[in-house]
Formats: sequence, structure tokens, C-alpha cells
Amino acid sequence: MLQKLTIQNYALIDNLEINFDKGLNILTGETGAGKSIILGALSLILGQRAESRYFFNQQKKCVIEGSFKIADFHLKNFFEDNDLDYEGETVLRREISADGKSRAFVNDTPVNLTQIKNLGEKLIDIHSQHATREINDPEFQLLVVDGVAGHHELLGSYQTKYRAYKKSLKQLDELITQNDKAKADLDYYQFQFDELEKAGIAADEQEGLEKELATLTNAEEIKRNLLGAHYLMHEGETSAIIQLREAGQQLSTIEQYNPGVEELHKRLKSTLIELKDIAAEVEDIEQRTFTNEARAEEVNTRLSMLYNLQKKHRVNSNAELLAIQEDLSDKIQQAVFGDEAVEKLQKQISADRDELAGIANKLSANRSKAIPVIRQKVLANLTEMGMSNSALEIEQAPLADLGATGIDAIRFMFSANKGHALADMSKVASGGELSRLMLSIKSIIAEYTALPTIIFDEIDTGVSGEVANKVGQVMERLSNNLQVITITHLPQIAGKGQSHYFVYKDDAESVTKTRIKKLSVEERVQEIAKMLSGDNPGESALQNARELLGI
Repeated sequence: MLQKLTIQNYALIDNLEINFDKGLNILTGETGAGKSIILGALSLILGQRAESRYFFNQQKKCVIEGSFKIADFHLKNFFEDNDLDYEGETVLRREISADGKSRAFVNDTPVNLTQIKNLGEKLIDIHSQHATREINDPEFQLLVVDGVAGHHELLGSYQTKYRAYKKSLKQLDELITQNDKAKADLDYYQFQFDELEKAGIAADEQEGLEKELATLTNAEEIKRNLLGAHYLMHEGETSAIIQLREAGQQLSTIEQYNPGVEELHKRLKSTLIELKDIAAEVEDIEQRTFTNEARAEEVNTRLSMLYNLQKKHRVNSNAELLAIQEDLSDKIQQAVFGDEAVEKLQKQISADRDELAGIANKLSANRSKAIPVIRQKVLANLTEMGMSNSALEIEQAPLADLGATGIDAIRFMFSANKGHALADMSKVASGGELSRLMLSIKSIIAEYTALPTIIFDEIDTGVSGEVANKVGQVMERLSNNLQVITITHLPQIAGKGQSHYFVYKDDAESVTKTRIKKLSVEERVQEIAKMLSGDNPGESALQNARELLGI
């Protein structure tokens, strides 16, 4: 339910606030007073495109804000899916700056236009005399039947399972394609796998082999330098060890005279021990270093094989070769055992399809029961609104295969005149007739489901007298189940409203502004009397207005 609409700086409106009531809300006013401007502003928080040239003041931004009670519309999932804070009283706001930039908010959280549009469509349904597209939409027609059938949970379960079923079908196609390709390439995959497996690759062997080859290739130079280093440290007459030992002797003779020298002597002894260890290790490495042409050839051959495999598979390491080997193994398994996986998935899909078919048949049976109810009630409403010669048939045809909503295709066929063939509604009904037909259908849906606020924009054009009175009665009944806002020029309909708002132009200042006010009972009498007889209504018009208001 739309509780409050605030409009700032839009068209002829500088600042306007409207508090709507539940039930039937009537908007009246002279042509051009601004009723359509209010609807235009409302459409902005429903995600419609905005243009700054329609601003009241081109130097200020336009702000449209609507406050809604949404507790009865089961919208928590929408808020969760869009990461929005859910509140029983939700505010939609749209801000458009003078340069045309737009921002949208839901409960002060920024959203994109698609999000606010999707939410707005769940809260407000605007219907005008020329809005015939929806009534001819097969999805809308099916929605009507499903609403009266009352199988929301069953339909939701079907749609969830159907999405999973379609996903499985896609997965099966991909699996079959992969399986066929794996079979076609099996020999090629097997050859490559065998080559890699025969190579016996280890992830970390390449670095070790490259170091070993470097050692074998430079063995003579390594041995020569190790011998030279050992000689300088240990074997020469002036080797480092001999010189350090002599230096220690020099320090030992004077350490008793200077405590600091004693500490230095200890450090020198430690250095001498470390140097002896180093000399021993150098000697050990030197003795283990030797030229081995056979091993060098063996290592070189192994490395050449690894380099060739890496080049062949366009990689740079053994780890990547092992990853390719594992992938080839998977593909071979796919080729060998793929048929089993395909058969298993096919059985699952078949079982899922049988389950879906069972649910679809239940949906179809429910729809078959709902169709005569819809037909009877729509024709009864149309007869009440002066269209007693109308005929309506609702065709329920089976689909060639399971669809997203079951196995039914729904089609409304209509004729507004006696003796005329039934056809699509847009082809056999005038704008006024379609408006009454839509009003009839919406009133039926409202009996079975929670509809959003419905706004009727002069859909009563082309009717008058008792027919107008009957249209008003249908709107009045409709408003028992939901909020209805109606823009009208007919006094018979205006008299049915629980609340009546008058839209007018204010020329008191230098700039014309659109204003709105909620009428008191006596003001309603005056307004409806003017709608009946003109600006200066007589006593009979006033009395007639009182009768329309039930006073």
C-alpha cells in the first residue's frame, strides 16, 4: 500500500506531499491541472527514465519519495537476494540532478534502476485506457489462471525442480560432447600419457640435475681450486693455520699482563678450530670431485628429454608436465568410463522428468478447474458494467514439451458484441471495453492473491450514466482487498471513494504550481456537483452529489 508520496521540483510541482488511504482513493481535477504529472513523478520511483527538462526549477535537483507498507507481499526473499534491509514500511526514493544524473535508493540503500524497477513493479500496477499490452500477454493470462487456481506453492516447487532439470539437460549435452571428443582423441591422449608416464617425471628433479651437470662439466676447475684453497689454509709453509697458531702463541705470552688480550686469544683459538674444520671439508669435497663423462652424458640426456617434453607441451617446468599428465589421465578415464556417467545422468534426468510431469499434470488439473470460475466471474462483472453481450473463452492447450510453468498454454479469446467471432482481445474490443475487461480481471485476481496498489488512469473514458455507476461499484469491491487509486472525470465513480483528492493549478504567485488537497465531505459534495453540472451547480446538482455520496 502506498502511504505517502512526496514530490519536489517536478514539472509544475515545487513541493507536494500526498498521504493516501487504504481502499478506494479518488483523484479529480480539470484537464491539465497536473493529475498526469503526479503519475509521471510516481513512475520515476518505479524505474522510468527521467529528463531534467521537466524540472520545476532547473537549478535544483528533483526528489521523488514513496513510502509503502509491504508486510503482506512476501517480499523478504527479494530484499535478501538484492542485499537490502527489509522493513515493513519501505521507502523508495529517486533523485535526479540538474545535469541529468540519477540516483535511486531503497530504505536509504543505493540501488540501480533495474532493482528499483523490479521492486516497484511488485508494489504498484498502473493501468491506463491504452495499456492493452498486458491483457494480451500470455504470461499475464496464465498468471490470472494460476492466481485463481491458488497453487502458488505447487507452482513454485515445479519451477525450482524445472530449473534443476534444465541445468541437468545442459550438463548432459556437455558430458556427451566431452565423451565423444574423448573417444575420438583416445589414441592421441593415450600416446601422450604413455610418453609422460614412461619418462617418470619428478616435480623437483630438473633443478637438481642442472646443478649436478654443472658440477660434472666443471669438475677439473672445481678440483683445482679446492686443492689451492686447502693448500693456502693448511699445507703451505705460510698457511693460514700455521700463521694463526703462531699468532696465538704470541698472545699467550702476554695475556697475563692484559685481561683484554686473554679474550682475544680465546677468540683466535675458536677461529683456528673453525678454519681447521673448513680445510677438512674442502679436502673432503675435493676428494669426492672427479670427472665422470658417463654420468655427465646420462644427466645431459635426461635433461634434454625433459626440455623436449616441456617444449612439446609448451610449458616451462616439470610441475606443469605432471599437471598435463593428470589431465590426460582424466580424459582417458572420460573416454573409457564416460558412457557410464552419461547413462547415470540420463537415468536421473528421466526420473526428474517423470516427477515434473506429475506436478505439471496437477497444475494443469487445477487450471482446468479455475478456468470456468474466471469465465463466469469476468462475464458477470462485464454484464454489471454494461457489456452483457460479451463472450469469453479461455483456451488451455498442451505444450509440446514441459515448460517453465508446466504443460499448459493459456489463451484468452474475447468478443464484446453479440454474434462476433472470438479473437485476441486487442482485436475485438475498444479502449473503453478493454479497460472494463481489465478491471473485471483485476478484481477477480484480488480475491485470490495479494496484489500491489492498482492505479487506474482514466480507464472510465467512454462510459457514462448507469454503466459508470457499475464501474464504480466494481472498483469499490476491488478496493476491499487492496488499495486502488483512480483518476476519473465521472461523478458516479468519484462518489464511490473512501478518500477524495482534488488536483488544481495555483496561479496566485508569479509561477503556476500544481497543488492537491484532500476534500472534506462538504467539499466533496461541491466537487462532485461541479462534475455533474459545471462550475456553478444548482441545488439539484448538489442534491444529486449528496445521493452519490450516500448522504
